[in-house]
Amino acid sequence: MITDPTADQINQYRACGFVAIPNMFDATELEAWRQATDEAIRERLAGSRENTNQTIAPGDDYYAQVFLQALRLADTHAGMRKLMYDPRVGRFAALLAGIDGIRVWHDQALIKQPYGNPTGWHLDNPYWSFSSPNAISIWIALDDATLQNGCLCFIPGSHKTARYDNSGIGPQLNALFKIYPEWMKIDPVAVPAKAGTALFHNGMTAHGAGANMTNKPRRAMTCAYMPDGATFNGSRNILPEELFKKLKVGDVLDDPHQTPLIWKAPATGAS
Repeated sequence: MITDPTADQINQYRACGFVAIPNMFDATELEAWRQATDEAIRERLAGSRENTNQTIAPGDDYYAQVFLQALRLADTHAGMRKLMYDPRVGRFAALLAGIDGIRVWHDQALIKQPYGNPTGWHLDNPYWSFSSPNAISIWIALDDATLQNGCLCFIPGSHKTARYDNSGIGPQLNALFKIYPEWMKIDPVAVPAKAGTALFHNGMTAHGAGANMTNKPRRAMTCAYMPDGATFNGSRNILPEELFKKLKVGDVLDDPHQTPLIWKAPATGAS
């Protein structure tokens, strides 16, 4: 595993709002990610299908055909938990974002099925229960992500001017640009990624993905990270109802199960 971003990678992330790290995971590590993801999804779909966008008999819902989405797999699969809570990955993300502590907001598998719908342009952080310009996500390519099967695309620099206005992932692919018409002037950047590549992007960077125009799935495992010390903004998102009811706007989100701290910078100096 590549454990340290270069200065150029940090600079690109902060300027553009995204960066690709080719071969972040070697062949053995990649296979571990694939196996854990496939196992965790099978277990989830064989059960209640909680925290997925799939029903027992999925119909023609557009979003359900964008990708198979399965959240918080680390809660139910030990192998996924070990990978997802790896402090080396958390440290890498924190160094890119320039923060001194990082928590998992939620993991999710995003499997764009054969001939799956495109993923409309959107922002991530406005969906979540905290608001931070330093939110960051990792997107791990478990298969080669290509222009043909729906690699990620970004609007570079959009994180610098984004507000917390957002659009949903629906059939109107240009909905976000009705909110941010100024971004129409910025050329989008497609980022094909070989399996084992990790893409990191800011939670306020506009992104989407094309349709999968192939007969094979495009698998990715992702995780949204929250800066340590982030506070509740009033939105429930994926918070359990019991925890949601206890929170007040401004409370620090530091529940060790819900938002585990996976890396913290060592304290400097002596007391």
